[in-house]
Amino acid sequence: MSPSRILVVDDDPQARDLLQRLLGPLGTVSQAAHPKAAQEKLAEGSFDLVLTDMAMPEPGDGLKVLQEVKAHLPDTPVIVVTAFGNIEGALDSIQLGAFDYLAKPFDVDAILRVARRALEQKRLVEENRSLRQQVDRSALVGRSPALLEVYKQVARAAASNVPVLITGETGTGKEMVARALHRRSPRSSGPFIPVDCGAITESLMESELFGHAKGSFTGASGARRGVFEEANGGTLFLDEIGDVGMKVQSQLLRVLQEGEIRRVGESVPVKVDARVVAATNRDLKERVAEGVFREDLLYRLDVVHLHLPPLRERREDIPALVVHFASRHARGGVSPVVTSEAMSRLTAYDWPGNVRQLENVVARALALNVTGVLGPQDFPEPIGDAPKRLTGLAGDMPSLAELSRRYAAHVLQAVGGNKSEAARLLDVDRKTLYKLLEATESEA
Repeated sequence: MSPSRILVVDDDPQARDLLQRLLGPLGTVSQAAHPKAAQEKLAEGSFDLVLTDMAMPEPGDGLKVLQEVKAHLPDTPVIVVTAFGNIEGALDSIQLGAFDYLAKPFDVDAILRVARRALEQKRLVEENRSLRQQVDRSALVGRSPALLEVYKQVARAAASNVPVLITGETGTGKEMVARALHRRSPRSSGPFIPVDCGAITESLMESELFGHAKGSFTGASGARRGVFEEANGGTLFLDEIGDVGMKVQSQLLRVLQEGEIRRVGESVPVKVDARVVAATNRDLKERVAEGVFREDLLYRLDVVHLHLPPLRERREDIPALVVHFASRHARGGVSPVVTSEAMSRLTAYDWPGNVRQLENVVARALALNVTGVLGPQDFPEPIGDAPKRLTGLAGDMPSLAELSRRYAAHVLQAVGGNKSEAARLLDVDRKTLYKLLEATESEA
């Protein structure tokens, strides 16, 4: 592991030298005599920890250094140290993201204790990011021609900054593709900010995306940055973009055209630099024809179009996915075995909830199985029952759509008729659940 890089910012050379001696055992220590020098150091490379004095000659002060670090190295902890300790300064620095706030004269033990804790936090953040990336790398599992085409399109589109529109049914893995785009792009060191547009009310969407000024509406007790600013230098993933209202659509169009936003309650534009990746399970051209989605916004979003096929159209990927999910949810670190008969039945099923539903079914089967061997009996009807139906009389061979309806009805009955809970277990939205149940309810 490479030694930690630490930056000390203080206009007092004796204080800088003292801190360098104190922190030397923790890593390589660099010095800056004022905020501008700190800015130059930060531009030269990354640091694992920054300690800055609060009060320094103009221009700028410790808060300026803190803001600079958070803008370019958001994961790097900043400790503010000052001889002019006061509660207001402490609150300002903590609210702006400082890791801690210490007062002069230096308490050697306190500084070392806080510095070690800050470096440990930085290490954990990097370790967690690495683990998340490992999960992301294994998320797009499969080698079907349809999925390989998606892989190739991701590789081609990743290097550019143009908007991308990802389409596909619920549960096909649109967010995983968006994360793959981000991870392979020049913006991979920046943030990836996902937003579920379908889960945010129209009244709150504007503030969520663009931020707001203090007092701009009832309940706005303080200023807040929106996700466009949070995603600066990275990627903003707008899931279910088809659910956004017309007012916000106009504002999104402006951001894509001008590269700037206006916070709610403010008139001064703010420049933003975030790549937009949008996703939807709706037909946006139909939404345009219905007059509920702007055609010019669709053209701006649909510069690169990636379509994820449903699982029923790439059944050859199901065995690899089953093995992958079985390993992920295995107990005791031992990968379970899936019998060939069970695998055949899983492959034959239509999976209305796609990959997300498949993972849910495998995880539940493992939770109830103590042998480590998954057979047909470990999966609910109609999944476990599918081959029996197929070997029966021709008149008793239901379609895959009918099997999906039966399974949805079975789950709904198991949860006492609670449709929200049934939709959650099936990993589909309520609208999809209603479609699955239509035939069942019409027969009742």
